[in-house]
Amino acid sequence: IVMAILSSAADIAIPQHTVFASEIGLTGELRPVTRVNQRISEAEKLGYQQIFISKYAKYDKAAFSKIKIHAASQITEVVKTLFG
Repeated sequence: IVMAILSSAADIAIPQHTVFASEIGLTGELRPVTRVNQRISEAEKLGYQQIFISKYAKYDKAAFSKIKIHAASQITEVVKTLFG
């Protein structure tokens, strides 16, 4: 929801085949979510090309080859990566 709002405010579309899996704290920090391996796996199966997760999430990096995993600690890092 936050990325949709930021995308709308900047009038820049979120790239297709992009998904997000983290919680956002009040100061903009990205917090890990449960079952992150399962979420990444499902996103990969559904054809998503990139996923943004918390850098504090524990996941099996070697298990995923079809999806690019971006790990960030702050929402500002995600915005920079997506919108430049």
